[in-house]
Amino acid sequence: MLKIAIQKSGRLHEDSLKLLKSCGISIDNRKDQLKATARDFPMEVYYLRNGDIPQYLRDGVVDVAVLGENLLVEKGEGITSRLALGFSKCRVSIAVPKDSQYDGIHSLAGKRIATSYPETIKQFLAQQQIEAELHIINGSVEIAPNIGLADAICDIVSSGSTLFKNNLKEVVTIMESQAVLAEGPEVSASAKDLIEKLLFRFKAVLRAKESRYILLNAPNDKIEAISNILPVLKSPTILPLAEAGWSSLHSVIDAHRFWEVIDALKAAGAEDILVCPIEKMVL
Repeated sequence: MLKIAIQKSGRLHEDSLKLLKSCGISIDNRKDQLKATARDFPMEVYYLRNGDIPQYLRDGVVDVAVLGENLLVEKGEGITSRLALGFSKCRVSIAVPKDSQYDGIHSLAGKRIATSYPETIKQFLAQQQIEAELHIINGSVEIAPNIGLADAICDIVSSGSTLFKNNLKEVVTIMESQAVLAEGPEVSASAKDLIEKLLFRFKAVLRAKESRYILLNAPNDKIEAISNILPVLKSPTILPLAEAGWSSLHSVIDAHRFWEVIDALKAAGAEDILVCPIEKMVL
């Protein structure tokens, strides 16, 4: 039985459950239940406080967990990141009051910095050879400059709206972060086999999100040029049409380059282009 931890609540919770469901893993749990059994996969799900998850991984209480890369930097000693999951993207940044004087990173020397991520900011300041005074706060870090507790803050930033509301400006991005599947140091051989199976499912779902299935018609003398524009799979599937001299090409394109690829295909002679979402993509 594989034991996986996800956030009890917060920004990672819902997306973690959606990913598991997309992998064919349903969770039977009731409100406020802290442990639940999965259907269709030998797995127990533990709903834990975000800051506690690294310790549960190190102690072997759970085998894997969905958590933010930023938490691995802060508390992840001995824990391995196995796969970036592409959701809950944010950054760890330093912000200062909008009306304060800031002339670069070394403006932070000797300043008071409030943070919930002391290890992360310590590593950054050491790399930059900057000495500053840290005030460790659990939650509501943004208020610290307004009440005279700090000259700057180091915290998680998503949209930046919270900084704006507290009259702060972002001046340094320390790291980019997203959700990852992390593995603890004490994992049994049987659990490792299940982790590989889970990773296989995760990758199939994530590839599908990043790709689109494309069908198009083209004159036979344009097939080679069009095939060169469709590099995602080994080669496109080519089927002759009832109309002589024409074929149908089927392939996969990168969702992030969608319009760029479509424009190139049309210029190369493709017609009747149909693009569809992909549910799973197994390679």
